[in-house]
Amino acid sequence: MPEGHTIHRHARLQRRHLVGKRVAAWSPQGRFEDGAARLDGGTVRDIRAVGKHLFYEWGTSDGTATGELLHIHLGLFGKFRTFVDEPPAPTDGTRLALRTIEGEDAAGTTIYLAGATVVDIVSPPEEEAIRGRLGPDPLDRKADPSRFVAAMRRRRLPIGEALLDQKAISGIGNVYRAEMLFRAGIDPDTPAADLTEDQVMGLWDDAVTLLRLGEKSGRIVTVEPADVGRRSRGRLPRDEQRYVYKRHDRPCHRCGTPIVMWTPRSRTIWGCPTCQGLARA
Repeated sequence: MPEGHTIHRHARLQRRHLVGKRVAAWSPQGRFEDGAARLDGGTVRDIRAVGKHLFYEWGTSDGTATGELLHIHLGLFGKFRTFVDEPPAPTDGTRLALRTIEGEDAAGTTIYLAGATVVDIVSPPEEEAIRGRLGPDPLDRKADPSRFVAAMRRRRLPIGEALLDQKAISGIGNVYRAEMLFRAGIDPDTPAADLTEDQVMGLWDDAVTLLRLGEKSGRIVTVEPADVGRRSRGRLPRDEQRYVYKRHDRPCHRCGTPIVMWTPRSRTIWGCPTCQGLARA
């Protein structure tokens, strides 16, 4: 599932193409035909990301807000494809197609969306309700990290599971949670409430750092270059970009101990027995 950095990156890049433009909307697959018809010919006023959710604010042709918002959650299989010239035909699974109306002689930009879990029209109050169910987003510069600290203090479940709770912190998925816990030297099986406030704030600060890097580059790179004898993240080979995620039985970049994996109640996680002091090791 795309993590928060990917969703914010989609929002940033799509703003360049869509905001302030009239847009044609249709549903090649047919499953969003009525919703696309409501958006067709309108103007995109803004695109907002929070955690793993996208909200497109729609307006009339003169830019006046209509009160309608396109809500998208990519889920496990959702994917955007963007074409700045004449696009290919959409696939059979394309739920929504958006195309800027540039003029009779201009091709415009076309965006296809397929495989998403949620594609729906919502109202501003419904957007606020969805936001209200989510924890603070590390990519929101106005986010209040004290909400994350309080959420962790209330949870007795393992921190490795708590970090995937979107009500506690928005946008963290399986890759970031494994990497953040390694970088912090924390056993994923440690009850969240047993962490100190400094440890929880350290996780928040690292989430801010890592997701900002990911949003900028479009990749999840968590390894400090010096740990693998490199000078910069940009020069890291693919197999050196992460510390533990999907690296089971391979040596830890820092201590050489083989990385292990296990599957708790949620999803498979990876860790270093030495660097994280794993109780299961």
